[in-house]
Amino acid sequence: MVVVAIKESTASAVVKKGEVSRAIIVRQRKELRRADGSYVRFGDNAVILVSTNDKGETAPVGKRVFGPVARELREKFRVITNMAEEVI
Repeated sequence: MVVVAIKESTASAVVKKGEVSRAIIVRQRKELRRADGSYVRFGDNAVILVSTNDKGETAPVGKRVFGPVARELREKFRVITNMAEEVI
């Protein structure tokens, strides 16, 4: 989980330009080593914005996830992997 600043936004978006939010990294260009010794690398960097409630639970801000996400997210963030088009 990382803290991000929103650089650009549409007029009808929930988050506005200049806001600070939390996000979860779902794709990264830097290769990620898996427990079996293999590596996975994506073509771009991508995050999903999340909100935190009073109990400390996280929930995605959006309703859809475009593109593949890493399989490692399944352990802690099953909601994100269920919304994704493809889990690699």
